[in-house]
Amino acid sequence: MDRGTAGTSSKFTTSGSDYNQSDDAASPSSVQSKRGLVRQLDNSPRTTPKINESHNTSGACSSTYLPCRSISPAQPFNDLINQEKFDEIAIKSHHFGDCYDGRNHGQHADSIKRYTLASKRPLNPYEQSQLIPLLLKNFQPTRSWNWRSLTTILHSLTSAGVFAPHKLTGKNVKRTQADLLSTLLAPTIFKCNQKPEASNIDARGVANLLWAIAKLVDNGQEWTPELKEAVAALLPHVYVQKDQFIPQHIANLLWAIGKLVDYGQKQTPKVKEAVAALLPQVNAQIAQFVPQNIANLLWAMAKLLDNGHEWTPELKEAVDVLLPQVKVRRNQFIPQHIANLLWAIAKLVENGHEWTPELKQAQASLLPRVNAQKSNFKPQEITILLWAIAKLMDNGQKLTPEIKEAVTVLLPCVRTHKDQFDPQNIANLLWAMAEIVEYGQVWTPEFKVAVAELLPRVNAQKANFKPLEISSLLWAIAKLVDNGQERTLVLKEAVSALLPYVKVKAQKANFKSQEITILLWAMAKLVEYGQEQAPELKEAVAALLPRLKVKAQKANFKPKEITVLLWAMAKLVEYGQERTPELKEAVAALLPKVKAQKDKFIPQHIANLLWAMAKLVEYGQEQTPKFKEAVAALLPRVKAQKDQFIPQHIANMLWAVGKLGEFVDLNLVKSTLDSLVHAISEIPQLSQQETLVSLWGVMACSARLYLDSNAKKDDLLENLIDDLFTHLENKSLESTEDQHTIAMAASWLGRVCPVAPNYETTISNSQSIFRHQLQSRIPSLKIEEEKSLNTLPPVDLFLPDHNIVIEVMGPYHYVGGGFQTRNGSTLLKIALLQKLGLKVIEIPVNKLANKDAMERVINQIKTMVNIPPEVHGSISLKNREADEAYVTADEGWQSSDDCYLTAEEYLEEQTGKSKKRKRKRNRKKKRATSSLPL
Repeated sequence: MDRGTAGTSSKFTTSGSDYNQSDDAASPSSVQSKRGLVRQLDNSPRTTPKINESHNTSGACSSTYLPCRSISPAQPFNDLINQEKFDEIAIKSHHFGDCYDGRNHGQHADSIKRYTLASKRPLNPYEQSQLIPLLLKNFQPTRSWNWRSLTTILHSLTSAGVFAPHKLTGKNVKRTQADLLSTLLAPTIFKCNQKPEASNIDARGVANLLWAIAKLVDNGQEWTPELKEAVAALLPHVYVQKDQFIPQHIANLLWAIGKLVDYGQKQTPKVKEAVAALLPQVNAQIAQFVPQNIANLLWAMAKLLDNGHEWTPELKEAVDVLLPQVKVRRNQFIPQHIANLLWAIAKLVENGHEWTPELKQAQASLLPRVNAQKSNFKPQEITILLWAIAKLMDNGQKLTPEIKEAVTVLLPCVRTHKDQFDPQNIANLLWAMAEIVEYGQVWTPEFKVAVAELLPRVNAQKANFKPLEISSLLWAIAKLVDNGQERTLVLKEAVSALLPYVKVKAQKANFKSQEITILLWAMAKLVEYGQEQAPELKEAVAALLPRLKVKAQKANFKPKEITVLLWAMAKLVEYGQERTPELKEAVAALLPKVKAQKDKFIPQHIANLLWAMAKLVEYGQEQTPKFKEAVAALLPRVKAQKDQFIPQHIANMLWAVGKLGEFVDLNLVKSTLDSLVHAISEIPQLSQQETLVSLWGVMACSARLYLDSNAKKDDLLENLIDDLFTHLENKSLESTEDQHTIAMAASWLGRVCPVAPNYETTISNSQSIFRHQLQSRIPSLKIEEEKSLNTLPPVDLFLPDHNIVIEVMGPYHYVGGGFQTRNGSTLLKIALLQKLGLKVIEIPVNKLANKDAMERVINQIKTMVNIPPEVHGSISLKNREADEAYVTADEGWQSSDDCYLTAEEYLEEQTGKSKKRKRKRNRKKKRATSSLPL
């Protein structure tokens, strides 16, 4: 599952600009271009139940003008806020009147940018608070200001960080920033909407403005309607000016469009038209792109694809033209380029680009550069590189020696820069490390140290993580634990620090469907590995489930997400999560999607879904039509993909089909078994756990067939049980549950049991009362209670003189309440007892609701004990039809149905919840059909 955290951690950089214009001329002047460096960082991540991405990009953007002769590039800040400077500009503006074109304002804006270039940083909050009010007061464009001045001012001020938000910036300054930006955007939009010949719009200005707007948004500027209007007004000019753009403009424009799309710009026809106009220029001018352009272009194309742009022939051609340039220019890329290029390659692959020779060579040529420049990578670039490596592996890249070397080189850098990683970097790094471990990375000392250094940062920055980062972190921690990470104190503290924020963010409806999926998986996995179901975890789950229900009703979940969600909920329930109404509703909302997407589930999904459904049944899932339809939709897919399942899948599916018992149509059971037995016979050797799970599943399925009078004996199943048992016969079985399985298999085969299983015995209140009543009515009857026969699980009551076993069947013996559909465990026990030659009497506990009902049951047993001992079989006292061979019709079972407890009422009695209830029953009331959460 894998988007990482969204957000920016922008480093300031800007571009040079030349503006040559005489002070006494109002007409447009000549332009001299000059390249400079602008660094722009992108950190929009990607999630999937495995998630994260972080990256930055740099765009070189030359402003159009302005090395003002009278201003030094290293001019002190006080000169920039000198009122005399602004007065001088105002005098010149007034002197030219309606002919003034804004050039002096442009020069001053450029001097601000040059000051920040010399300082190697953007304006700080104090400088902003001093400068911005003066700019707002003195920078009031008129219609006479030309396109060149407007684009220079907006680009220069953006480059200088005039509009960049800071935590320390006051509300008044922020309001002034917004007013200044609005003042500059309005005339720019007006000129864009004029005819080109009337506004003198040029290619460079279009490129600079779109870059500036993208930079504004990337620096945290709100995506206002005014900014959107400016983008919409500029985009058509990209198409108009397409033949005028130089390589630098093309790179900056595609970077800007990629950035804007990533921040919410819709893929409108104008956007698509602008991209389509630029892509052929990439091919036409490929020889003129500098290394930074190549990095920006591939980043931009990857970002466009990641946000829904189609793989058009033009885009594919542009990518294919650029990839060889990576290998050719490999020694010219700086660390930032290397990081962005590997990120772009990873994203291209994730979005469908094939592993072509050119792509493989591009990646291979960059990896050695990681080692060569290891000391120059900054924290964000380290994050990007590890994320990209992890994502490449997630899409088919093997853990090659070059990959291992790059990871080994970067890990010490994580420790070195640990205090410089922001929340997004921490989330992305832990996600990447978890992913790399999953694909075979050894837990080296360096790797352990890097994880250990990052985990305390989670607690330290817990209040600053965004929803996507929280989901990424919990996923990463769970995945690390799943691959061998010890649950250290610092790890537990990290989880405990994050869980309360899950609740808070979920209540604010901040989590997206994919993030909810990842979070539930992570919490289920952590619980599986020993995480206590503390109040914080329960509250987090409780907060997510209503959001999941809403998303399930609206969102189009992918097959993998459906699988993960149902698996997670089943796992949480298995480890103690209460089946609340919210959980039931979330499951119910997902079930129709299983049927709707049945043909899209891969083998792993099918196996996990069947396991989850069987586990939910084990813990009380109701027999709803939706549930039955979901199971019925999945089982035929087993046959369709029988050759693609791995041993673990086969074991889980055998267990699931066996556990579902009578819930599944018998013919469907036979068909599924045929496919699974065929598949398991092709596997040379199963692990011990897979063998145990498979053995139990095969026996439970065989029991279903054994108890069906019309089913033929299947020698293939018998042989499989024998083979699986033989494989385990001499193995050490420490788990009590495993010992029970091998004991049942020995009994099934009639072989010596290799273990001495221990069984816990519990006597229910209903069983105790019934035994007492039966003994009092038939004093001579010998009754043994909780007797283990032939190393099998103990039976409730055993009548040794008559070879009769009596099972008082609570709701746990059935699927989904209702005391009608027996589950696999029940069927297996009954079949094993019958194979010993015993008669089995099944008494649903709701038949013992009161004294009159119990009397009828005892009267039937009194009749049965007179049956000669050699007769055996299974006798179910569920209804008249089942008892017809043993009970005369005038016994009148149906007349007492109104006295039976429902499953829920029975549970309440067993737990003491019904003591305060006053039940007044009408003897003519129909039997209730409520379900029981187990």
